[in-house]
Amino acid sequence: MSNKNIQTLKGFRDFLPEEKRARNVVQGKIVETFERFGFEPLETPTLEYASLLLGKYGDEADKLVYSFKDRGDRSVALRYDQTVPSARVLSQYQGKLPKYFRRYQIQNVFRADKPQKGRYREFTQCDIDIFGSKSNIADSEILACSYFAYKNIGFKNIKLNLNDRTILIEALTPFVTDSVDVYSIIQSVDKLDKKEKLEVVAELVEKGLSKDNATKALETLEKSKPSEELSSIVIGAIKLGVPKDSLVFNPFLARGLDYYTGMIFEINLPEYGSGSCGGGGRYDNLINELGGVDVPAVGVAFGFDRTVEAAQSLGLLPKKNSTSKVLVTVFGEKYKLASLASASYLRKQGIATEVYPAIDKLGKQFKYANSKNIPFVIIIGENEFEQGESKVVVKDMTSGNQEIVTIEKAAEILK
Repeated sequence: MSNKNIQTLKGFRDFLPEEKRARNVVQGKIVETFERFGFEPLETPTLEYASLLLGKYGDEADKLVYSFKDRGDRSVALRYDQTVPSARVLSQYQGKLPKYFRRYQIQNVFRADKPQKGRYREFTQCDIDIFGSKSNIADSEILACSYFAYKNIGFKNIKLNLNDRTILIEALTPFVTDSVDVYSIIQSVDKLDKKEKLEVVAELVEKGLSKDNATKALETLEKSKPSEELSSIVIGAIKLGVPKDSLVFNPFLARGLDYYTGMIFEINLPEYGSGSCGGGGRYDNLINELGGVDVPAVGVAFGFDRTVEAAQSLGLLPKKNSTSKVLVTVFGEKYKLASLASASYLRKQGIATEVYPAIDKLGKQFKYANSKNIPFVIIIGENEFEQGESKVVVKDMTSGNQEIVTIEKAAEILK
């Protein structure tokens, strides 16, 4: 194999231990919150029938679906998102799922997109949804769960920017023309977080609105107020523990996807300041369109990669380079079995324990422990071996302090 082939495919990534551990920490905090709110885990296959996925996302998106023939000459495709497979699950398992099905799903998706900074062909999606309820209790629950998931990771300043699609449609419908429908206007409004108002006005003019109407459309939005439904959702979220100042009405928030039918929101971390870290809302018709079952829904998708990056940049993740709490050294061939027995005992006590996998100079074993930032080392040398009664040396690699104790006492210290 030539060296030029020893690399990842373009748009795909490896996660080495330190980065993977950081991702695991963030995922663990998120899942802990999801389950505290009663969401249940769901996984769907990496491969689906191509006919399930194609035609669901639009012509442009269809070009990004990885589809091919398998060895059985079946047309299959890699998972493009988690919404369409969830629609299939809701249709396929009718009667087996709870009436108000709460699911969380954290899996990789695949898109044959053009790789660029922050955009990959394989990436992680992290979703929660409540299916089957039209009550705004579900909307408030989604907002609260989103807030507390980010709080659990350690973020202090969390803003949930809110709007209601009915406000947008009502405000913008008077400016619709034969060539520009309301959804096309909304898609341009959605760019206001990245573009200046004059740029959005210019885009609307290019689409077919007069400059005067394009300007008035944005002015009308700016004057709009929260709907009664959105106000009720906010009150519910506050009762669920979300601070009032974390819930921010933004009349320009649009969420460019056409399928939203009610409340929409995005998660922002002002201290990180690099755009939205997630977003979602109510979509009562999409599951019916995708899976043929009439199931109202509300949910959110976290930008998992961006969330991990934000947590790292703000120093919220533990600075730890090893999963091991202790390294058991091997002083020599004569002491090997005693070292293995000690490692076994510590593992049975629930302590993450690594055995040095060779017989080497003790200095090299200490150097290895330091290179992996393993905080403690167990040594069984000649003196400890001769004393019997499972005596070991516990060495604190940070302070350099060490003491001779029984393996049982060592376990207490390490815990």
